[in-house]
Amino acid sequence: MEQTTQPTWGHKLGRALGWLAAWAWTVIAGGGGLGLLITRGPLPLTNGWFALFSGVSACPLTAWLIKKYAGITLSSWVRFAIAFLIIVVGRLVLKTEGRGEFLIDQS
Repeated sequence: MEQTTQPTWGHKLGRALGWLAAWAWTVIAGGGGLGLLITRGPLPLTNGWFALFSGVSACPLTAWLIKKYAGITLSSWVRFAIAFLIIVVGRLVLKTEGRGEFLIDQS
């Protein structure tokens, strides 16, 4: 006889916070990247493209579409790692182009 375990309130809270963080990353990074593309234009490739793709990769809707149409299930940790890696690559490209620093200057 199979027993199913009910998720605890901590597990539910963690999933809800993860879902909220994914949508926040999507809106902030994706929206900011789109805003940069609109205001500064599509070239050079660092003008918002990396932020836009980072936001799209973190989006729960993207994960749902990939699961539905490609049959690939990506965990939230994998989506976060991909989104973070895209931002890091974008910062590295800015640094190598000489148009910015890798870390944001706080002064």
